[in-house]
Amino acid sequence: MGLKLAISGKGGVGKTTVAALIARILSARGSKVIAIDADPVPNLGAALGIPEDRLPEPISELSEMIHERTGSKPGTMGGFFKLNPKVDDLPESLSEEIDGIKLLTMGTVDHGGSGCVCPESVLLKALVQHLVLQRDEVIIMDMEAGVEHLGRATSTAVDLLAVVVNPGKRSVQAAKRILPLARDLKIKRIGVILNRSRGQQDAVEVRELLPEFEFLGALTEHDEILDSDRLGKRPFDDISKIPQEISSLIEHII
Repeated sequence: MGLKLAISGKGGVGKTTVAALIARILSARGSKVIAIDADPVPNLGAALGIPEDRLPEPISELSEMIHERTGSKPGTMGGFFKLNPKVDDLPESLSEEIDGIKLLTMGTVDHGGSGCVCPESVLLKALVQHLVLQRDEVIIMDMEAGVEHLGRATSTAVDLLAVVVNPGKRSVQAAKRILPLARDLKIKRIGVILNRSRGQQDAVEVRELLPEFEFLGALTEHDEILDSDRLGKRPFDDISKIPQEISSLIEHII
């Protein structure tokens, strides 16, 4: 089975850029990769380099497909619908591919919260469970600042939850809030990636503030990433030119 990696963190820390770079590097090394955009504000497709007109539609918004698979229309609360809908064909039919990476965009369930029992929520959870438990590909999930998309059925099969933080206490506090949730779900490895590090002292401080986390590595700020964000394109279009620190991070992870 391939690596199952969930990447989380407070909004704005750069987790989507980190997730995309990890996906692209592993794909370039020969791994089959499925990238899952599970953030309410989906940006993983752009970070992977997929043009806007080719971005996959959020699965939670595919009303006809959800109705077909669950037997009930999205937005339905209560009533009868299938709790184990067929999803094994969806990674191929609903993904957009670039550089050997298949991208799936989950979308959000707007009513009832993350714990609602509704057709679209049931289908999304069944799809994540299928990807994590039954697929041989590397699975990389770009998640919101929590672990809402991971149920107990899938969390124990996740190899690593990597929380991205920036120097400073705000993103570190967000990481601390994720820790008890991840432990409750019995995730095997819980690590931290320091992004936008300004030097060794930042790494020392994060290690001291988050001693319960495995320290996976520190990434400095790069003009290439800043310029790419400004221009709306992916950084390091030639993936062979990525900084060594990113390769070292991946070696630590795998």
